[in-house]
Amino acid sequence: MSDAGFHIPVPKNEEVLSYAPGTPERKQVKAELERQSNTTIEIPLIIGGKEVYTGRTGKIVMPHDHGHVLATYHKAGPEETKMAIDAALKAKNDWANMPWVDRASIFLKAAELLSKKYRHLINAATMLGQGKNVYQAEIDAACESIDYLRYNPYFASLINQWEPVSVGDSFNRMEYRPLEGFVFAVSPFNFTAIAMNLATAPALMGNVIVWKPASTAVLSNYYVMKLLQEAGVPDGVINFLPGSGPDISDTVFSHPYFAGLHFTGSTATFDSFWQTVAQHMGSYKTYPRLVGETGGKDFVIAHPSADADALITALIRGAFEYQGQKCSAASRAYIAKSVWDKIKAKLVEQTESILMGDVRDFRNFVNAVIDEPSFDKIMGYIEKAKNSNVAQIIAGGQGDKSKGYFVRPTIIETQDPHFVTMQEEIFGPVLTVYVYEDSDYENVLQLCNETSPYGLTGSIFANDRMAVEQAYETLRFAAGNFYINDKPTGAVVGQQPFGGARRSGTNDKAGSPFNLMRWISPRTIKENLIPPTNWTYPFLQEE
Repeated sequence: MSDAGFHIPVPKNEEVLSYAPGTPERKQVKAELERQSNTTIEIPLIIGGKEVYTGRTGKIVMPHDHGHVLATYHKAGPEETKMAIDAALKAKNDWANMPWVDRASIFLKAAELLSKKYRHLINAATMLGQGKNVYQAEIDAACESIDYLRYNPYFASLINQWEPVSVGDSFNRMEYRPLEGFVFAVSPFNFTAIAMNLATAPALMGNVIVWKPASTAVLSNYYVMKLLQEAGVPDGVINFLPGSGPDISDTVFSHPYFAGLHFTGSTATFDSFWQTVAQHMGSYKTYPRLVGETGGKDFVIAHPSADADALITALIRGAFEYQGQKCSAASRAYIAKSVWDKIKAKLVEQTESILMGDVRDFRNFVNAVIDEPSFDKIMGYIEKAKNSNVAQIIAGGQGDKSKGYFVRPTIIETQDPHFVTMQEEIFGPVLTVYVYEDSDYENVLQLCNETSPYGLTGSIFANDRMAVEQAYETLRFAAGNFYINDKPTGAVVGQQPFGGARRSGTNDKAGSPFNLMRWISPRTIKENLIPPTNWTYPFLQEE
């Protein structure tokens, strides 16, 4: 490989296909949905490039038809986890020593494979296995995944360009080393792109990975893993380990070469991981990097000057797309009374008109939530609203899990800004509205800032620029991604780096160079071109 420097041009975000009637992509994905619906596959672990079948199995079902099995997957235990760590460490030196541009080329190839060859396969798997409609699958499993695979090499090129100043007789330079050990990637069910990025972002920077996918997303994640192998990721660099969390994490966190955690999931799980790591701190080769994006209780604030129709659209899309199963979903809204009087009837009417059902019927805007525990949790919050004397359900409120895990998009209106559904993360299609007097805007901003322990996303709707500036300043730490006259969801790689602080995570901004910086351990190298030969200094001389 040439020693020449390389700079990757700024990528373009992948075009979102429409899937409108008559388009070729609609025909192709429908054919793939039909194929996968009529096929049951067996999914192994992948350790050191080899398929491993443990005999301990779980099932992947369609959330909208939980009696329909899409796949049987094998589960890892402590023994297989140790095998995966060993395989990763065996692959480490060759991968770390590979020039960064060669590693980048592998992931750029993966982007092309996903864009052109495997788009409909992975979209269909995400739709059937994770309950997404075709548009939600397209913006996630296809476009966002492709964007990560293209933008991360560009961000890596920016990092590798920076060198320190060399002055006088010294020549200074940087070496961007990977971490000393392996990275544990723990991914969620709700975004195929996040799962892919949690494993590939550290790998791009020279790290080796033990990847535990969410059990309800194993189907799409397995296809991602096979795609990465086809793109040229060497054996052992990324090891695919479905299975029970404790069976895998206990072995990972007790290993001396555990060097980093790349996590998206619940705040409670991240807390437990952090505590476990702390208990093993004295045994690690290096201080581990813990990078996590966790929960959210994301807000929309409507000032009296808000545009009514834009607000309605943002509330419906922000709260109910993908059944509210986004950590960025709009789940609490503070709306000025004058605006609420204008929008309430129309918001309720439009919410009640939403079609819900099978992902294969493209007329359905809302589909099933991921599984029975999620269904039961969401319906539990709805029951609290039904039984409250300070809240009322004004839209939705029904659920049925007899065939699929369906929860109607639900709007709760409350007189108590601290009602439970205004404060706690629900992770379902439930929006709670608190109506405030127009004159109370400043107090409502502070109320919003102090109500939730989270700090992920939020938005302000106002045409009064001073009101926007007030919100911008008061809510400075309430959201790591802050939106003006837009829904609080839909961050795009390279455009809105994603992440929040407080109890929403470490805010390391996926989709930017900031995240990649966490996966390197830079070494500064100084070469003295003319070393001194006398230990004394001029100030030691006599007058």
